[in-house]
Amino acid sequence: MPVLTETLYTAEALSTGDGRNGHVATTDGRIDLDLAMPPALGGTGQGANPEQLFASGYAACFHSALRLMARSTKADMSYSTVTAGVSIGSEADGNMGLAVTLLVDLPNVAPQAAQDLVQAAHGVCPYSRATRGNIQVELRVAESR
Repeated sequence: MPVLTETLYTAEALSTGDGRNGHVATTDGRIDLDLAMPPALGGTGQGANPEQLFASGYAACFHSALRLMARSTKADMSYSTVTAGVSIGSEADGNMGLAVTLLVDLPNVAPQAAQDLVQAAHGVCPYSRATRGNIQVELRVAESR
């Protein structure tokens, strides 16, 4: 397991209440949300949920990694987007597990170059590195318009 040799930043959040039906807040106050399980899991859906927070973080982190990789190729990243879908469900052993689909849209990059950039970003994105071998992550490049 890789070990950090230098910590550059640490985010800290506190969960209170009833877990998935409780409240989360970061210690710096930037995030302060009520949580609610989605209807598909028997909840009201009247709040954010951990899968949405994870999807948001993964999409943003992967997009940054993608843009970093694109700099070396001078790819046109105008109008680029990354959509992260985080699914929760049952695994074969009966435990709950996660799966992620990353849909990358690079409208100004040729299809093969887009595939290459996505693979390169997946190699360096901290979220991809953290999830590798732990959960299913599907990488998809949007069809050219």
